[in-house]
Amino acid sequence: MPEEILLMEVEQARQEILAQMRTLEPEQVPLLEALGRTLAEEIAAGADIPPFDNSAMDGYAVRAADVADATLEQPVALQVIATLAAGEAPGVAVQPQTAIRIMTGAPLPPGADAVVPFEDTDEGSAGAEHGRVRIASAVRSGANVRQAGEDVRRGEVVLRPGTVLRPAEIGLLASLGRPRVAATRRPRVAVIATGDELVDIDAPLGPGQIRNSNGYANAAQVLRYGGTPLLLPIARDTMTAVTARIEEGIARGADLFLTSGGVSVGDYDLVKRVLHDLGQIDFWRVRMQPGKPMAFGGIRGVPLIGLPGNPVSAMVVFEQFARPAIFKMLGRRRLRTPEIEATLLDDAKAYADRVRFLRAIVTVDVAGHWTARLTGPQGSGVLSSMVRANGLAIIPKHAGKVPAGTKVWVQMLEWPETE
Repeated sequence: MPEEILLMEVEQARQEILAQMRTLEPEQVPLLEALGRTLAEEIAAGADIPPFDNSAMDGYAVRAADVADATLEQPVALQVIATLAAGEAPGVAVQPQTAIRIMTGAPLPPGADAVVPFEDTDEGSAGAEHGRVRIASAVRSGANVRQAGEDVRRGEVVLRPGTVLRPAEIGLLASLGRPRVAATRRPRVAVIATGDELVDIDAPLGPGQIRNSNGYANAAQVLRYGGTPLLLPIARDTMTAVTARIEEGIARGADLFLTSGGVSVGDYDLVKRVLHDLGQIDFWRVRMQPGKPMAFGGIRGVPLIGLPGNPVSAMVVFEQFARPAIFKMLGRRRLRTPEIEATLLDDAKAYADRVRFLRAIVTVDVAGHWTARLTGPQGSGVLSSMVRANGLAIIPKHAGKVPAGTKVWVQMLEWPETE
């Protein structure tokens, strides 16, 4: 295939990958296991929340009409006929000129239509008489009362498919009595690092060897973005070894393959050869830096994204293509990495034929102005630059230099902490 057909723009490559990704099927999971997952069903409330009128604070349940004229100078005295705690049912009703001492969350007793906080009574000043309370402030009807259905009304649709389940959604589902929920299944992503030079992280290094950082970094990215990583053993630089790892991933039910290395033009770059022999390859070079050599294809119906071998390149290419692919498989609505516009604090070199993704430290000041400072050397093997970075500054195709002070878009990998 001619190289000009295989060279693609970043956005074109992203859209072609996403077009071949499918949202996975839903499964019923225990509520806490749904955290971070995508809801796959519509949730309607089966009851009002809260289910009854209740007190919003500790105080006295009263008839607002009885205390309409109460002031600090001329308090209104009421007879206290009961005390009501949260979880108890009212045993008596509030009658004219009476009050019930009530705790936060307790049901509002019949006859009462408001709650006066302790601090607006003589109990708040430790001057209460036994069996009586003096109210020093008027309240309107409904004051300090949480009405039945104030949060959610019975029959109301409260969550829709595609919602990412955060702690707040988990709490709402719990309040609706949902111990299990339908969520999109997490994709199983087989992660394969290739290369004769690689050894596992606990093995001693021999001459010319390096540890397999890519496999672990890419598996961690999969886990971070909601997938289930299947970290397979290192594939040596033979067709037989790479094929065996692919077969192992298929046997373990992989929904997506992520390989690193083997997608360039060297004698031992075998991933694209395996794709040609066992499946199909759609493109293998993208106009970006780092990460120009990559592959996309499929084997037996399972898509494969071939990442470059350099560690920074592998992580950056993952962010551009594998992250949105995993999000689509998860049923997410928003697939793109969040971007902000920031002022570049360093000069940056631009390439006429490729978009650059430069590791940057992004900060924001109290006025809301964003800045991006480069992490230092931008070599594809400088993995520590990814450690320092919380964003990727996007340098568009351009002949020459982008000077400091230029506004650029930055993909946010982490949001900066502010005091």
